[in-house]
Amino acid sequence: MVQKVHDLESGDASSREVASNCSNSAIVPQIRDSPSETTLLTNIQTYFADKKVLIPETESEGFSFKKLWAFTGPGFLMSIAYLDPGNIESDLKSGSVAQYKLLWILLSATLLGLMMQRLSARLGVVTGLHLAEMCYRQYKKVPRIILWLMIEIAIIGSDMQEVIGTAVAIYLLSNKKIAIWQGVLITIIDTFTFLFLDKYGLRKLEMLFGTLITVMGVSFGYEYIVSQPNTVEVLEGMFIPWCTDCDSRALLQAVGIVGAVIMPHNLYLHSALVKSREIDRTKPAKIRDANLYFFIEAAIALFVSFIINVFVVAVFAHGLYHTTNRELRDKCKSHPTINGTIFPDDDKFVDADLYKGGIFLGCTYGLAALYIWGVGILAAGQSSTMTGTYAGQFSMEGFLNLQWPRWRRVLLTRSLAIIPTFCLAFFSNINELTGMNDLLNAIMSLQLPFATIPTIAFTSNPQIMGEFVNGWFNKIGSILLSIVVIGINTYFVIQTVQDRALDWPWLFVVGVIGVLYLVFCVYLVIHMSVSMGCDRLLRYDFVNKFVVGPVNSNLTVQPINYSSLKLVNTYVGHKKQGTTDVSILLFVVFNFAYFTALINIL
Repeated sequence: MVQKVHDLESGDASSREVASNCSNSAIVPQIRDSPSETTLLTNIQTYFADKKVLIPETESEGFSFKKLWAFTGPGFLMSIAYLDPGNIESDLKSGSVAQYKLLWILLSATLLGLMMQRLSARLGVVTGLHLAEMCYRQYKKVPRIILWLMIEIAIIGSDMQEVIGTAVAIYLLSNKKIAIWQGVLITIIDTFTFLFLDKYGLRKLEMLFGTLITVMGVSFGYEYIVSQPNTVEVLEGMFIPWCTDCDSRALLQAVGIVGAVIMPHNLYLHSALVKSREIDRTKPAKIRDANLYFFIEAAIALFVSFIINVFVVAVFAHGLYHTTNRELRDKCKSHPTINGTIFPDDDKFVDADLYKGGIFLGCTYGLAALYIWGVGILAAGQSSTMTGTYAGQFSMEGFLNLQWPRWRRVLLTRSLAIIPTFCLAFFSNINELTGMNDLLNAIMSLQLPFATIPTIAFTSNPQIMGEFVNGWFNKIGSILLSIVVIGINTYFVIQTVQDRALDWPWLFVVGVIGVLYLVFCVYLVIHMSVSMGCDRLLRYDFVNKFVVGPVNSNLTVQPINYSSLKLVNTYVGHKKQGTTDVSILLFVVFNFAYFTALINIL
């Protein structure tokens, strides 16, 4: 069969004939003589279409710190999602509830996040398209729109946490002079700050985010030093996978850690950020280099974020574990300028949140600790709201192929988060507002399959990735780890629903949504299985007609642009014996996990 393939690296609509003997098991988009990626999106992409960072050439073929510096940036921007106010609140709660015993969960979740971020970055590096753009080309219109809506929900939920965190930080730093709802309005300035800084160059913007991460590290590191937690116990909690004498609160908090750390929209974000580097995709060696350096940079960035998260867990594990409200209320009496009345006069253990955490630090270690905590939370909120705006822009650009002016996209994505947050802040008190963290984490947890499944599907498809397609170890490992995380998050959602004691009408609504959710997840898993080479599913008309039929797309991607046709044919046309059986096994296991989880909800 002869196909016409667009050259994504050039700006013209020229085509070339490529002999393709690929098997029917791979998803083949409909190929057309249409404008290329470059001609359709020139000058109006989010922030790097016309100012990509050049990668320096080195004389030696070994590791180069000069190259690593050129690739440094996207991973640290991505890692900010691991340091947003929602994560910080989850950290302090885990410390106050289970002391150091859940640190190994935090470490495991970070390593899992690194694995999925690696796949996401590889997709962007190899294809030159980010995850949302690839969804536009590989899914039919209805599932693509549903995917976009789900990711937008996740982005709005995350942005609400970040806006709330920023408002709480301002409330703390102003000593209650600026109300929470006023703080929410102040975060609108982020939008104009973002647009202003964006004009001064990509590297300066990345440097700003690096500075904000440094502020968080110094702020929370200071709290760690003044509180002086037991270092040996911290290390034991980090590397001994057990939780002795942990109650249901600790279990639920462990689930909350995973739900807070791994965010679905972060996979979309990272796959787009790596496009900011100038990579010659006609040379596999250059792609291999980029994959290596982006992975090293992401590992360093997530290591830094993990250390900062450990600082927060350890501080509150040392000071708030099994501490009662009355004990803290009495301690705050020696600091009349601090709002110690936030703690009820009872003997219940403290139910910590961002605001109460700041009050605790002020009453225990002095006003300096309170204000430094507020500065750290403000840095977390400011940085994560801007990266959340980026994620919203990338999502809208990719899923809908919109070509809006930059200011309009920023204004829309920010408004979608600020409007509901403002209404919530205006009509709620501080306790109700900061208690929204668990509910928002549950909402985002439900969206996780809509990022992990497409990521695994595309990076496991040889027609998309060429010689850089996932090996079976990566395929099985990523799927099994995704099942574990999604199962944990589903449990977290179930517990959240049960704790709210919903009436039967609401339970019925939740049940209906649960069934629709399951059906759509199964649809995505079928698509993923076919991408991985599950031939047997193609015998069903439903699969051919609604899942893997020709994609109605104006833009296409072919591995011929970055790898040789011979290698593509090797991966697609000559699959090893047993590939189909393994794909079907993974398909069955994945669906069984979802059925089990969703039945529990119903």
